[in-house]
Amino acid sequence: MAVKIRLRRMGQKKAPFYRIVVADSRSPRDGRFIDEIGYYDPTKEPSEIRVDEEAAKKWLANGAQPTQTVEKILKTAGIEK
Repeated sequence: MAVKIRLRRMGQKKAPFYRIVVADSRSPRDGRFIDEIGYYDPTKEPSEIRVDEEAAKKWLANGAQPTQTVEKILKTAGIEK
């Protein structure tokens, strides 16, 4: 089972915010997930990012692959791969 750390879109039309989740790579974007480790709100100025650093490091150590966008968000939050 390939596990990815990716964004799950939430919110209203034209006002999205995203939850950072750990999910099986075969599940749909807004479908089933294993764990929720944070959120990202690009509608606020500056963008609001909150990540559970301990959980993110645990999943990265266990082999979860972040998407490109999540990798940038984690880097911004100070969490290295």
